[in-house]
Amino acid sequence: MAKIRSTFTCQQCGYESPKWMGKCPSCNSWSSFVEEQKISQTSTINNSRTRVLTSSEKPRSITEIKSGETERLNTGIDELNRVLGGGLVKGSLTLISGDPGIGKSTLLLQTANNIASKYGKVLYVSGEESEEQIKIRGDRLKAISSELYIISETNLDNIDIHMENINPSFVIIDSIQTLFKPSITSAPGSVSQVRECSNELMRMAKGKGIPFFIVAHVTKQGELAGPRVLEHMVDTVLYFEGERSEEFRILRTVKNRFGTTSEIGVFEMRQEGLMEVYDPSKMFLEDTSFNQEGSVIIGVMEGSRPILVEVQALVSETNAYNPRRTSVGIDVARLNLILAVLEKKLKIPFYNCDVYVNVVGGLNLQGTVGDLGVALALISSAKGVVSNLERVVAIGEVGLTGEIRPISSCERIINEASKMGFKNIVLPDRNREKLNTKGLNVYGVKTLREAMNKIF
Repeated sequence: MAKIRSTFTCQQCGYESPKWMGKCPSCNSWSSFVEEQKISQTSTINNSRTRVLTSSEKPRSITEIKSGETERLNTGIDELNRVLGGGLVKGSLTLISGDPGIGKSTLLLQTANNIASKYGKVLYVSGEESEEQIKIRGDRLKAISSELYIISETNLDNIDIHMENINPSFVIIDSIQTLFKPSITSAPGSVSQVRECSNELMRMAKGKGIPFFIVAHVTKQGELAGPRVLEHMVDTVLYFEGERSEEFRILRTVKNRFGTTSEIGVFEMRQEGLMEVYDPSKMFLEDTSFNQEGSVIIGVMEGSRPILVEVQALVSETNAYNPRRTSVGIDVARLNLILAVLEKKLKIPFYNCDVYVNVVGGLNLQGTVGDLGVALALISSAKGVVSNLERVVAIGEVGLTGEIRPISSCERIINEASKMGFKNIVLPDRNREKLNTKGLNVYGVKTLREAMNKIF
């Protein structure tokens, strides 16, 4: 017997309440509750949870279970394979999100065409575009494999039927916010619909061994739209970063059950689609004017890949009561920490100055390996001086006492710098003791003051 009950659900976090509330007690968002009706099936005959277990459901020793390292599908895009950990795992769910117009659908259509040409039928389900619109993009990208099937559909039950008829080797859902299950009365994109549709897609993927790519929308703050449970259910979460007005795009892994979570893929947006960038350091430094005031080249590790980028700083005096602290590509809290160390240990005043820091190329720095470069760029701009060393690279973490702390993977960054033609390296003294640096001028420093004296 079906029973209908009405609940109010927060569209930001999924919190449920029997009555409407102005403010969500879970995520503190205002006016986010929407009434949803749920149909629950109750049985008056047998409400027991007991059932008969089959032999396959019995617990087994971990030593008896075979390793689950399964065959991966080659997407035909090396940068995407790198981010995924070597390719698509059968039966996996991959969630990809990013700002509108960043290139998600372009990347997925190129991937779908490559897999269709190599492995067989691919189903591209779009709830936002018509089949003719996708065809126009496919002609521009030359993604016109005969094994690539397009359907404009939002009903999940109908999608399941299409999958049964086609039996694809790969499925793309664009996007999860447009799907709905007829048994749920709430609108598409609501917490209940996203949660139930995700569960159904997970059942399809795991039960049939088909890899899924799911596109998800983002909020105004750049976060993944919908309930947080969506990220927990999927196997991999990818974020597309970059500005629509710029040509470079960065695909970053946030979660990956089948590989590392620190890899990035670099792409260039062109008329013919997203093109892979195999040498990001060269790309980020191609328009750099070396030995400029407020500019320092730093080396960072993005997963297993060393990358050289330019950090620019601008320090200007202001009469404002609260000076600005603006950063692009660097955590503002980390910037404030470096400024405090410079004021305390080197007596450089920033309390009456606006401070702007930018990582050229749109890369978001993770970790602390770029601290020394940021500090030197700030000193250069504040004092109006440039480096005495030609084409210098700075790497190292800045501690609260002004010391330069060692970093990991230093040798790989130095090898990348040497390959790019840099001869002068400033790094933590403890890292210098462990490196073989033939043909390079390596300056080991212990404190910020020592580093400033070496360069300026």
